[in-house]
Amino acid sequence: MNQEAARALGAALCMGIGAIGPAIGEGNAVGKALEAMARQPEMAGTLRTNMILGCAVTETTGIYSLVVSLLLMFMRIK
Repeated sequence: MNQEAARALGAALCMGIGAIGPAIGEGNAVGKALEAMARQPEMAGTLRTNMILGCAVTETTGIYSLVVSLLLMFMRIK
């Protein structure tokens, strides 16, 4: 395996594995927020705000894995 192939494989694994956590976390958060909104519709505004903040924090790990995979792909090491 040459260096380009190893770099591409590493970037793909980094992004693939790094996207699993945020996807599960955001799905969980949105599902629980919708359950809470169904039980207490008057709290929908507060729950929505907290859900969006939680999703934003959760998504940072996905963005970090994207940055690392881009660094792996485009950094030239000699």
